[in-house]
Amino acid sequence: MNEIAQKLKTLRLANRMTLKQLAKKAGCTDAYLSQLERGRANPSIMILKKIAAALQVKVVDFFLESESGEEDVIVKEEDRVNINFKRGDAKIQMLVRHIGNKRMQPFYTTIQPGGGSKGFYSHIGEEFGIVLQGELEIKRNGKSYRLKKNESFYFSSQEPHSWSNPGKNKTVVIWVVSPPTF
Repeated sequence: MNEIAQKLKTLRLANRMTLKQLAKKAGCTDAYLSQLERGRANPSIMILKKIAAALQVKVVDFFLESESGEEDVIVKEEDRVNINFKRGDAKIQMLVRHIGNKRMQPFYTTIQPGGGSKGFYSHIGEEFGIVLQGELEIKRNGKSYRLKKNESFYFSSQEPHSWSNPGKNKTVVIWVVSPPTF
């Protein structure tokens, strides 16, 4: 989580924001942000999305190194950028290293039993995915959808939604967000 701490402070300072200003925009406390910047707290996906929106960046910006000028056509498994959330028990791997001008953002997502987004969030765009292993529960518009292996989903991301693994085994999902907002 130190990479998040360092990037968070760098991005906040680049936006010329105080902890209080960012906290107000992100809907959390300045004390919590301070803990995040010092690597003493682990944000959920939901709060990291709120902080990213307040800083006008994408969540992935907290994890990426600076882009090289060369576009990757193939991304080997060992070269994927890992986005790990301890609070959500989810490991999200980018299937495309640099999203710069791309119109979609694909992920290989592994969710441990009981793990998930830990809250509702929304953003522009659409989401598509297919469950490769285990079970996935998606909640949106007051409805709960439970998917099993080889079942897919597609929905507008503008409605508040959450996701979790309600099963006893890990869940693996290929997840695509368009446009890239993560």
